[in-house]
Amino acid sequence: MTRVALLGSTGSIGTQTLQVARHLHKRIEVVAVAGGSNTELLSQQIAEFQPRMFCSLYPERVIAGGAVQATMEEIASDEGIDTVVVATTGRAGLAPTLAALAHGKCVALANKEVLVMAGDMVKAAAKRCGAGLVPIDSEHSAIWQCLQGESSPRRLFLTASGGPFYDCAEEQIRMVTPEQALAHPVWSMGSKITIDSATLMNKGLEIIEAHWLFEMPYEDIEVLIHRQCIVHSMVEFGDGTIKAHLSQPDMALAIQYALTHPSRHEGQTPPLSWDTPRTFSFEPVNTTRFPCLDVARKAGLAGRTYPSALCGADEAAVDLFLSGVIGFADIAPSVDSALSAHDPTDATSVDAILAAEEWAQEYVRSNYRNVCSRSETRK
Repeated sequence: MTRVALLGSTGSIGTQTLQVARHLHKRIEVVAVAGGSNTELLSQQIAEFQPRMFCSLYPERVIAGGAVQATMEEIASDEGIDTVVVATTGRAGLAPTLAALAHGKCVALANKEVLVMAGDMVKAAAKRCGAGLVPIDSEHSAIWQCLQGESSPRRLFLTASGGPFYDCAEEQIRMVTPEQALAHPVWSMGSKITIDSATLMNKGLEIIEAHWLFEMPYEDIEVLIHRQCIVHSMVEFGDGTIKAHLSQPDMALAIQYALTHPSRHEGQTPPLSWDTPRTFSFEPVNTTRFPCLDVARKAGLAGRTYPSALCGADEAAVDLFLSGVIGFADIAPSVDSALSAHDPTDATSVDAILAAEEWAQEYVRSNYRNVCSRSETRK
């Protein structure tokens, strides 16, 4: 049995992880769960899986049964846990990830911001403590699987669906509403990552993640638009060979492999059908129409606390968009403005990393009117 702690159990990745745990109940034991404000769902999860520990923002509202309340750091450090699934969003995942690695756990990482903000620190902790760090994100899982038994990759290709607006004219993009942006054509995700997918900021964050996960230079990580969402990533090797990972667009596959690798077990996802012809297309990203990709790559290349500022600025900009305060086309310039104003420090401590993120959030919230005004002038 693999004893699993699931941080972020009530979110999209968390609930899908529990589906995998149900399916592989003879191989996976859920020892701890941590949720946010959805205490009703968390209570249901505790009743079903009978974990030893739980964490909640509102523990007084949770029907805990025999589960003991603990912090996420305490859960991540518990000696009775083998794998910690970090499916929280934002900064909440950083401290428990570092705690789990410090205690030699395997961390199955679904939280993008952890590696984006603190990639050097996280990788150093994993190496120092002999801990495992495996990706849950479908694109990074695909690269990881393509690299099994291989060495010396030359280029990594992350694929992107392009989101719901990739074929829209610039004038249409300016008119996008939050409701339209939240209607992703393929994936079912939380609101923040869904908006990031629509702006392609998610691919920019994934470039930074891939840089740290696979120790690849930024110039050797490319993004291709693949509307069919079947090829999840590709790896090119020194002899020109390219390996691609294909599957149904279902996060359960990546989650299951993260929890059971190197073994493969029967899953719940139906295999691809080849009874009818399939056509796969790939094209480079139009970064003029979707500038978030270049904004994120610029932050990754700059290093220091720029990636932390990127995360904070994007979080604030997405929140302002979802609240109807700024337009969809204002997200990228809002983030870029924060990066231009950022005074970086070395990302050598959690305090420095979180301070940069907080500063960028506040900067975007305080300066969005100026950014939107300039955007209106350009129109």
